[in-house]
Amino acid sequence: MKINQLDGKRVLLTQATDFMGPALLRMFQNQGAEVIADDRPLNQDPSLPQQLVQSAGHIDILLLHLALPAPSTPAVDIQDDEWRNVFAHLVDPMPRLVSAVLPQMLERREGCILLMGSAAALRGQKRTGSYSAARGAQLAYVKSVGLELASQGIRFNAIAQNFVDNPTYYGAEIQANPKFQDRLKREVPLGRLVSAEEDAAFAAYLCSDQAACFVGQVFPVSGGWAT
Repeated sequence: MKINQLDGKRVLLTQATDFMGPALLRMFQNQGAEVIADDRPLNQDPSLPQQLVQSAGHIDILLLHLALPAPSTPAVDIQDDEWRNVFAHLVDPMPRLVSAVLPQMLERREGCILLMGSAAALRGQKRTGSYSAARGAQLAYVKSVGLELASQGIRFNAIAQNFVDNPTYYGAEIQANPKFQDRLKREVPLGRLVSAEEDAAFAAYLCSDQAACFVGQVFPVSGGWAT
């Protein structure tokens, strides 16, 4: 049963085989969207975002899904190469993708952009300085640009997630570890991981016409870990 109506919407999804990509692809297709799914990281070629948008043609929804396993590095050991690599994966492609897709959305005065971000930007965690900084930059960009675009019919929002079931961070071995299970009970009010389907369903809702009132907002999806 469909919970949203995305029939006929054309969606560009980046890094579709990583992190939340497969769950997003399934959910949006199940909601009737036509998904153009690209699986390449966007850290290497600055021209690739523009190429993706041009080859996709008409885009109603841009799913900014930029993924990189978080380094676990003490602050004293974070070097320029780690910092630059994290920002090259998670931050630098954002304005390239947005500026590439905006002309057609501005012409139509209609469109939706959703960032799949991280709650690491909302609540401190040890040994995640570079990653949290990059995720924070993402959310700041969404808040600023989202307000700029709101009056022109374009919605730009973000999901800030953590403790969502996905193979990048929470594989079967980690989930079976009693220490991790204790951590869930201690730190996550929900007491379990948010399922990938729950997260993807919320993303689909935010991209649907039913969520037309949300602009420039960040929505934590973390089982209550970040509010």
